[in-house]
Amino acid sequence: MEYRRMGKSGLQLSVLSFGSWITFGKQIDNSIADHLMSIAYDAGVNFFDNAEVYARGRSEIVMGEILKNKDWPRSSYCVSSKVFFGYEQGKPNQTGLSRKHIIEGCHAALKRLQLEYLDILFCHRPDKNTPIEETVLAMNTLIQQGKILYWGTSEWSSEEIMAAHAVAREYRLIGPAVEQPQYNMFERTKMEKDYLLLFRDYGMGTTIWSPLASGLLSGKYLSNPDTTNTRLGIEGLEWLKEKTLGDQQKTEKIKQLKIIANELGISLACLSIAWCIRNPNVTTAILGASKPEQLEENLKAMDVLPLLTHEIMEKIENVLKNKPVLPQY
Repeated sequence: MEYRRMGKSGLQLSVLSFGSWITFGKQIDNSIADHLMSIAYDAGVNFFDNAEVYARGRSEIVMGEILKNKDWPRSSYCVSSKVFFGYEQGKPNQTGLSRKHIIEGCHAALKRLQLEYLDILFCHRPDKNTPIEETVLAMNTLIQQGKILYWGTSEWSSEEIMAAHAVAREYRLIGPAVEQPQYNMFERTKMEKDYLLLFRDYGMGTTIWSPLASGLLSGKYLSNPDTTNTRLGIEGLEWLKEKTLGDQQKTEKIKQLKIIANELGISLACLSIAWCIRNPNVTTAILGASKPEQLEENLKAMDVLPLLTHEIMEKIENVLKNKPVLPQY
């Protein structure tokens, strides 16, 4: 396993990490969740991602029980959670990034995870109704109390992240150290264009999610479009199914990418994940899995990195034809 510094911070994260979105507390049995976390940890994964909204808090409860029963030193792994969407009924103050919800949300997450502190707490989305000063100050309160060690953003625009840094600088506080955006072969603009100044000027790290585009880039839907027993078949995620499978152009590109993977003697999933972590601005790529064999295969992406030569990257680019165009200065 390779470890990378989270931006300019001193925190080192495994370049492949493991997340519980959709699976824990919803799609898989708790014993399988336990087995998956053990597979990841034994492979060198030291970052486990969660959020208050995942299965309405049940995901954190499952992960907390697993961690409690392991003999892993707390210093050997990092855990994150996220606040914004809430975990209760969605009443006023039960969502958003107000001081009230951030503090209460953090305390609730710690209780569910049975931890004394979170390594990272993310603001899961920007909050248009809360002044950025209030959010930055609330995060710093939690840092000062030792409840969180670092804070970050998820799916914020570059302008919103810069605003947070400006407030932190004005008040001599700690700004966000990391952003969690979606990044994969089909979702590239933020990581390869919008955030470039954030990486250069603020040293932001990234914990990217959906490197396989919700399973699309694993190629499994090419031979069998049936979504039964997959995350796309889960009730309530119809929007994700339509977004993921509704583009015929993507299907044609995946067929061509599969040919490249076959020529290299690797799976399309490994090729897709390795492509993501080849980007030096990716601190870690969060893997999601519901089966042990699926996770074990995806972890092999580390071995694929050396195969992604300039020539192979050009072949992939010729298939994708979606590289963001940078402004000319």
